[in-house]
Amino acid sequence: MTARDTAPSVAPSESAPPGPIAGSTAGSTAGSVTGSTAGSVTGSTAPHGEVGRGTLLGFAAYGLWGLFPLYFDALKPAGPWEILAHRILWTLLFCVVVLLVLRDLGWIRPLLRRPRLLAGTALAAVLIAVNWVVYVAAVTSGNTSEAALGYFLNPLVTVALGVVVLGERLRRLQWVAVGIGVVAGVYLAVTGGRVPWIALTLALSFALYGLTKKKVGVSLEALHGLTVETVVLAPVAVVLLLVIGAQGELAFGQHGAWHTSLLVLSGVVTALPLLCFAAAARRIPLVTVGLIQFITPLMQLLCAVLLLGEHMPRERWIGFGIVWLALIVLTIDSLLSLRGARAALRDFPVDDCPR
Repeated sequence: MTARDTAPSVAPSESAPPGPIAGSTAGSTAGSVTGSTAGSVTGSTAPHGEVGRGTLLGFAAYGLWGLFPLYFDALKPAGPWEILAHRILWTLLFCVVVLLVLRDLGWIRPLLRRPRLLAGTALAAVLIAVNWVVYVAAVTSGNTSEAALGYFLNPLVTVALGVVVLGERLRRLQWVAVGIGVVAGVYLAVTGGRVPWIALTLALSFALYGLTKKKVGVSLEALHGLTVETVVLAPVAVVLLLVIGAQGELAFGQHGAWHTSLLVLSGVVTALPLLCFAAAARRIPLVTVGLIQFITPLMQLLCAVLLLGEHMPRERWIGFGIVWLALIVLTIDSLLSLRGARAALRDFPVDDCPR
């Protein structure tokens, strides 16, 4: 869920995070729509058939991420730390197999000569691991709706980080959206009697993950990035399984072939939507990808309420409504910015001098 650009104000890059949601934060932040290339902002440069295929791939990626609550709920009674460890190791194995089949190993040696990129990727791996384990813990403890809230908040947190960390300037409607988001957070904390730490942790860890990618330069393809991140995390995963096994709490192989198969498939489940997303991002406008991303938290919320039997008090529905209002404002700002970018391109002088 690996999970990178916020929508609608931030467009996803090709190397989006491996879930639970990949449409969050890695390409840029507050002013990305007007600062993007013409092809990315105003429309895809791919042929019409490719755009249609890209749209289907985008819906497939976000739809799969939206079903993650059902998958992780089916992994019980395995705990979140064991699920995290299996997800890391089986994802790494899947990535290695794919790379070997494709004979795609030429990028490894140049990467080893870039310590800054390696360090940044290692930090990103830690952040996505935090995101993964908190998300799984939320689902397995019956707090999927709060996890969904975190991914609704993520675009707002990303925009705020763009201001605080990168010194970016927000447009007026973006300020309004961030302000409404703050009101939502305060309201949920007051009416719920506690800070919605699950939602805030997921939103912040995912936003920081994307920010880290931006600072080091997003120069790894999706599969390559996921491979490196899981390599970094693999030793931790092995230690986790050894500790859990020593405590006699290891669920792997103890609850039937179906449960064991689901744990093994966590690698495919992690990588497949990421690869669909990467393929979609190359074929359709980034703003479109950003708007599609809201399918994921919406599906997660519906899974929580309709299929997992979670109770949503009226106060939380109101809090969600405030967040949705902020996202509507952010969407309007993005569309207005897109219109302005298109108008600027129409007025831009064309250099038809032959070269």
